[in-house]
Amino acid sequence: MHLCIMNQDVLKLFGEHLRKIRTKKGFTQVELAYKGNFDRNYIGMLERGERNPSLRNIIRLAEALDISLTELVSFKFK
Repeated sequence: MHLCIMNQDVLKLFGEHLRKIRTKKGFTQVELAYKGNFDRNYIGMLERGERNPSLRNIIRLAEALDISLTELVSFKFK
């Protein structure tokens, strides 16, 4: 599989997983952005697979969601 295609798939899968966790926690995108000190548009871009979060931002997301890093990055590839 071409690396660029694989990266896009991973970003979309991560975004879908992030959305599921966020909604399960009862947060809107704006609320999560506020809790993690992110720009409000950034969360939507992550959830749509348009942005590749840095390790620092993944840690901030996990902290804002009050979950472990493992839970945040544990999703299955299709």
